[in-house]
Amino acid sequence: MRFASVFADGAPMAVAVDGSAATPLRGLTELGPRTPLEILRDPPLDHGASFPVNEAEFRPVIPRPGKIVCVGLNYRAHIEETKREESEYPVLFTKFATSLTGPFAAIRCPPESAAIDYEGELAVIIGESARHLAREQAADAIAGYAVANDVTMRDYQYRTHQWLQGKAWDRCTPLGPELVTADELGDPGRLRLRTFVNGQPVQEASTELLIFDVATLVSVISEFATLEPGDVILTGTPGGVGFRREPQLLLGDGDVVVVEIDGVGRLENRFVAQE
Repeated sequence: MRFASVFADGAPMAVAVDGSAATPLRGLTELGPRTPLEILRDPPLDHGASFPVNEAEFRPVIPRPGKIVCVGLNYRAHIEETKREESEYPVLFTKFATSLTGPFAAIRCPPESAAIDYEGELAVIIGESARHLAREQAADAIAGYAVANDVTMRDYQYRTHQWLQGKAWDRCTPLGPELVTADELGDPGRLRLRTFVNGQPVQEASTELLIFDVATLVSVISEFATLEPGDVILTGTPGGVGFRREPQLLLGDGDVVVVEIDGVGRLENRFVAQE
């Protein structure tokens, strides 16, 4: 199944999406900690309240996750373009719930940064509380998958050897549009990811090229932190980021970035100057 967090007639709600129809989940205003796997497997659908999905305003698919754990340098092509060394352990950093924005929302260019960049990524959404999971158990904790764009302020990212200040900017990380359940998607290791800037392709890769695959990431993170329903893992971006191109391709007012992953979904966000 596919689920989303939306506004409809101004009201927040969690919905199941089936083609052109959206069906509310009774008593639930959004996906997240209150929608673990047991709810998604047997959702409380209010069929009498279904409405056309094109009447909905899509929010971040998980509007208020308890944790957003991100992975850097997880494709060799991206490691090569950054001229860094491959690590034997995932490069991890975090974002905040306030970093998220809707899958089709306008993203305001922060006036403080002169180096705004895109990073198309596969997002993993946790559905069960999990700690100390073996890699072979990881799939049992996954609710589903979504698309993300890890928009990065490169000049702020490289102010120190920690990346937080460039990665966690308010309302600059689109996530969604839907949570595609693991049983519907199948193997997350064979998905084609593509990123476009103003219609031109800038990134394309398969998730089979991930250095640390989804199961490994869930297992490693659960070694030190309890993963909870609604937590989000961003799995890393492939090569082709704008900051490393010659000449650089940085984002500004009017630029439109699309990220799509086969079987998962599509983001489209316009960047606009701050008023």
